[in-house]
Amino acid sequence: MARIAVVGSINMDLVTTVGRRPDAGETVSGDGFALVPGGKGSNQAIAARRAGAEVEFVGAVGADVFADALRKVLRQDGVGVDRLREVDGPCGIATIVVDGGGENTIIVVAGANGRMTELTAADLDTVAGADVLLCQLEIPVATVFAAARHARAHGTVVLLNPSPVRDLPDEVWVEVDIAVVNEGEAARLESALAVVPHVVTTLGAAGATYRGPGGLAFTHPGFPVRVVDTTGAGDAFTGALAAHWHEGPEAALAWACAAGALATTTLGASASIPEAARIERMLATAGAR
Repeated sequence: MARIAVVGSINMDLVTTVGRRPDAGETVSGDGFALVPGGKGSNQAIAARRAGAEVEFVGAVGADVFADALRKVLRQDGVGVDRLREVDGPCGIATIVVDGGGENTIIVVAGANGRMTELTAADLDTVAGADVLLCQLEIPVATVFAAARHARAHGTVVLLNPSPVRDLPDEVWVEVDIAVVNEGEAARLESALAVVPHVVTTLGAAGATYRGPGGLAFTHPGFPVRVVDTTGAGDAFTGALAAHWHEGPEAALAWACAAGALATTTLGASASIPEAARIERMLATAGAR
């Protein structure tokens, strides 16, 4: 069982479903509303745990009505929360609108995640003791860099999902072992990604590509599913990839593509993340064809 340390964000997602997303200045009637625990860090931690890894989460919640629910969702999945701190002010939130085709638009307000400005000695010990450090960019970049640098110094593999996409200092990229990006992020970060040994690019329904050392490259096809909501599919993909990276890129990519596909079949981010048994069944079915 891989040991994963996730240093990242945790939000409450405010999810509205609507037949068609409104144009600027337009009001439309929605079909439904739900409060769904999310955040890229939390989603990827849960995804890694459900895919079979041992996971510790390093992050922050605020002192508001959402904090207990966010802690609870991690605990329920067996994600370690000893390093989940509480800070003044509100929790992070994301306002998500999902249309009838399963596509979404998202507005994120950092809240407590923006106050993750330093790592304690205990946080750094968690990073050093993991097989893989998993980070995103919904917390301050300086914190991500500190975690990555400490991980690299202690032999922990650094996996970065650079989302929301932004330009990062070169000193950050040289600490990264694996980058997981979508096609738009890959195009924007092309020159920066050149220094990363392993780059995985998600292609939506078409699967994902891998580029590794020595010119090694391959594509894993997607899995056909009925799409309900794409929210969190990338997080399910990334968490499963981290959980199975120790098996090699080909096996890890297969797990990731299956997890990402299954995540689109259910509304909500954390609620849609599949368990290992479902992923294994999809992989077995695909292998039998």
